[in-house]
Amino acid sequence: MFTDIESFQAAAAASGLPPVVGRRHDAGAFRAGLVARDLGPLKVIELVTPEGECFRDARRTRPEDEQLWQIELMTRGRARVEQGGAVAELGPADLVLIDPARPVRFASTACGHVTMLVPRRELRIRPGDADRLTGVRVSGTSGPGALVSALARGMVRSLGGFGAAEAHRSAAAVVELVSVALASRLDDVRPGPDEALCDRVVGYIEARLSDRDLAPGSIAAAHHISVCRLHKLFEDQPLTVAALIRRRRLEQCRAELARGGRTVEAVAARWGFADPAHFSRLFKATYGYNAAALTSGNRARKVKVAAGGPGDDGGVHITEG
Repeated sequence: MFTDIESFQAAAAASGLPPVVGRRHDAGAFRAGLVARDLGPLKVIELVTPEGECFRDARRTRPEDEQLWQIELMTRGRARVEQGGAVAELGPADLVLIDPARPVRFASTACGHVTMLVPRRELRIRPGDADRLTGVRVSGTSGPGALVSALARGMVRSLGGFGAAEAHRSAAAVVELVSVALASRLDDVRPGPDEALCDRVVGYIEARLSDRDLAPGSIAAAHHISVCRLHKLFEDQPLTVAALIRRRRLEQCRAELARGGRTVEAVAARWGFADPAHFSRLFKATYGYNAAALTSGNRARKVKVAAGGPGDDGGVHITEG
């Protein structure tokens, strides 16, 4: 059990938890707990946290989190999770799917919860369905959700003595059960005709992000609808069509720059930004730092590795505001 916020922050950062900024409601003594275990590609983190709120905005998302899904499961207490316009009110045993690469807000009583970080390639849910499930409560009191809940509550303490092959097979079984629980929830959130069309449009955009001519006019024409109809489809979405294109292009640029090997100008051009200066201003306004900082950061890390120095742990994940 941690009795100071600094030690808890360090443990959270070391565990791989996606970063959030938080504040406590209780001014009393700090008490929190964290135990993290790996099971093949699956990371499982058991947490005890005080009453409070935390959030992640666009500036605190990391490129590596775009490769993960986060499953949050309550074991004690209550929590409210908001993401992408959806709100999940969670009680003991309930779970929710979270996209760790997007803004999110949590508010909870003093509680216990288990976080599972799952590589996206491992979770057998179509992208459109997964996006629809993000931020939606899945009951842990009946059906597949109850199996996931019961398994997750005792998982962290029992993840010892696995061989490599056993760990990967066991992780695959856990992820499959999570997929079944999430898929069962889709019956309640199936899209209507407009939502289905919106999903097709999003898929079309995703496949053509590098096309400089991608714009509402060309998208509407490809789907045989008017531009006005296209904009109406996105009225209830978190982002407009143009904002979605811009955000996804920026995310692709940031991920590619973080991997290193190409200049800012080359990466910007590859993802449809014709004006490097405009791209640089947009990137800094979105993430709070210059795109060039990623390339210089890569060079610094390479120098450290070559010299045998320590790597970058990604910074503090939880802070008090």
